[in-house]
Amino acid sequence: MTGALDGLIVLDLSRILAGPTATQMLGDLGATILKIENPKSGGDDTRSWGPNYATGLDGENTDLSAYFMCANRNKKSIAVDIATPEGQDIIRQLAARADIVVENFKPGGLAKYGLDHDTMLKVHPELVYCSISGFGQTGPNSEKPGYDLMAQAYGGIMSLTGDEDGQPMKVGVGIADVMCGMYATIGILAALRHLERTGEGQHIDVALVDTQMAWLINEGTNFLTSGKVPARQGNGHPNIVPYSVYAGTDGHVIVAVGNDAQFRRFCDFIDHPELADDPSYATNVARIDNRAALTVLISAALVHMKTADIIAGLEAIKVPVGPINNVEEALHSDQAKARDMVISVPDKDVKGGAVSLLGNPLKLSRTPVTYRSPPPHFGQDTDAVFAEYIDPLPPK
Repeated sequence: MTGALDGLIVLDLSRILAGPTATQMLGDLGATILKIENPKSGGDDTRSWGPNYATGLDGENTDLSAYFMCANRNKKSIAVDIATPEGQDIIRQLAARADIVVENFKPGGLAKYGLDHDTMLKVHPELVYCSISGFGQTGPNSEKPGYDLMAQAYGGIMSLTGDEDGQPMKVGVGIADVMCGMYATIGILAALRHLERTGEGQHIDVALVDTQMAWLINEGTNFLTSGKVPARQGNGHPNIVPYSVYAGTDGHVIVAVGNDAQFRRFCDFIDHPELADDPSYATNVARIDNRAALTVLISAALVHMKTADIIAGLEAIKVPVGPINNVEEALHSDQAKARDMVISVPDKDVKGGAVSLLGNPLKLSRTPVTYRSPPPHFGQDTDAVFAEYIDPLPPK
C-alpha cells in the first residue's frame, strides 16, 4: 500500500521547525524528502538543541537531538554548501527532479545564489515552491528574522495567555512554528491540485506571524466584532462559562460546560440546583456577565472532592470533564496506545536499535501514513542521492 504522495519529490531547504514540520508531514504521506543541510554548520540548527539526544552504540550522544527528531523522520540528509557554485549547481539539478521546494531563508536570501522562487519558477514553471518566513515576502517587517517566540509576541497570542494579573506568556511548545508548518502543508497540497489541473506550478508565501494571527480564531473575531481588546483570563474561556480548571482535594480537573442543559446537570452534581434557575446564571450570556461570582461558587463546591470522583460523577451525567495529564501520563495513556500516538522507528545506529517518536495523528483508510525511516544522521544520504540524481557526480 503506497502513501497518498508516493512518487513526489520534495527538495527541503528548510531548518528548525516550521519548514521541517511541513516536509515531515509530506514525508509521512509518502513523498521523498531530500533535506539539504549545511556542512559548515553541522546541519540543521536543532541537531544541537539539547539536552536530550539519542545515544549511539558507543554510549555517546549522537547528532539526533530530541528536538531534531520531532520533525525530521522520513527524510534523506544531504550535505551541500549552497554558498558555493558547486552547491548551487547541485540544488538546481535536484530542483529539476523535484515537484516541491520548501525553504525558510530570509526573503531575498536565496536570490544571490539564483535559487529564489522567481528564478526557479522561470526555469521550472511546474514547481510548487513554498517560502516560509517570519513576516512574509512583503510588508514593512519582511526583512526581520522569524522565531516562534517573536511570532507569538507580535501576533497577539501571548497577550491572551497566562494569568490575568501575570505577565504575557508563550505557549509551552513552538506552536507558531508548528501551525505555520501545517498551513504550509495545506498550501502545498492545494498547489499540487492546481498543478494537476493546469500544469502550472506556483509560489506559496506563508509567514509565522500571518498564520499566528489567523489562529487567534474566536478572540481575533471577538475584537473585530466588538472593538474591545481581549484580555488574559488564565484558563477561562472568553465565550463559555464554566469552562476552566478547578481544584479538587488532590489535584486539578477541567470542566467544560458547553450549554445550558449541561449546566443544569452540573448544578445538580455540585448540590446547587438553584443556580440553574437563577437569572444571574441560567444562560451562558448571564454566566459570562457574572463569571467571577460563579467561579467562586463552583470552586468552593469542588475543592472538597477528589478529582477521580469529580471526573466519574460528571462523566456519568455527560458533562464534559477530564484530567490534566502531564506529558508522561498523556503519552502512556491507553488512548495514546490505541491511537498509535507513540511510535518506535528502527535505527541500527542508536542504542536499543530504535528511536521513540510522536505518531502522526492522521488516520487515512486507503493511504495511511508510513514511517519508512528514522530521522537521518547528518549527511548520511549524500552519496546515495548524488548517485541517483546528480550528473556528473561532484568531486569529493
